[in-house]
Amino acid sequence: MGQLPGCLSVGEARYTWGRGAAANHLCGCGRPFSECPFWQDVMAEVGSGRPPVDAAGTAERIDARLRVRSVPAMELRRLRGRPEVLPHPDDPVISDLYHALAARPGAERAVVDSSKLPPYARLLDGLPGVDVFLVHVVRDPRATAFSWRRSKATRDAADSARMPRISVVRSSVIWVLWNLMVPRWWPQDRRMTVRYEDFVDDPAAELARIAQALGTTVPEGLVEGASIHLRPTHSVAGNPDRLDAGAVRVRRDDEWRTAMPTLQRWAVTALCLPGLRRFGYGVRAR
Repeated sequence: MGQLPGCLSVGEARYTWGRGAAANHLCGCGRPFSECPFWQDVMAEVGSGRPPVDAAGTAERIDARLRVRSVPAMELRRLRGRPEVLPHPDDPVISDLYHALAARPGAERAVVDSSKLPPYARLLDGLPGVDVFLVHVVRDPRATAFSWRRSKATRDAADSARMPRISVVRSSVIWVLWNLMVPRWWPQDRRMTVRYEDFVDDPAAELARIAQALGTTVPEGLVEGASIHLRPTHSVAGNPDRLDAGAVRVRRDDEWRTAMPTLQRWAVTALCLPGLRRFGYGVRAR
């Protein structure tokens, strides 16, 4: 999405404070956060006229506000007509971040934030001047659970750093919670659903659908068959593949169908049953 005209990709922006400002991980452009001119210009505008931002503390407080165990309380507040994520003294600084990003060249249509967590999107929804539109990406939960069990280098920190691995039970619970919260918390006119399987089968068509929703177009030559030609972006955090550029081949990853243990596959199927048919996935994974 960050390759579309007027769309600025910043990766998982909720990690700007922790992985960016505090831990100095690599930006998507290949430079450490502290040496990236883009992010240094942005951060110079954040908190202007306020006391210096405690980056590590801000990161910890954001995480604490968005924990999975807080979801029941969020839903109860929603039913009572209150904000799911309560206001907090950190919110003005978070708001400054998005206003600074929106003022960058290339962000005329949208700032593309891949932070993924629905509660974080609700946090942003409560900030002044921030208009949230969700592109809800969903994948077969058995493929998701299998992917979370893989060992994968982060590529943006120490050479030995690996992405976290989580159990199939935890990934299944998160899959159900996050994916069912989106249609419950956002009206149809403020979101669209993109299935991973549909995207890898026809990236040009799905990207065109996203571009239309954002009021922009897909540049000629961006998608050629199964390849997408990517320019480097200033993604602050996210999947290690964010560091790739050039012609990137899009292919369906179906290793889970043969490599995932049968018991794990059926456990995920049982736990995710409430969302399988809603998103077009069968009980039997053919």
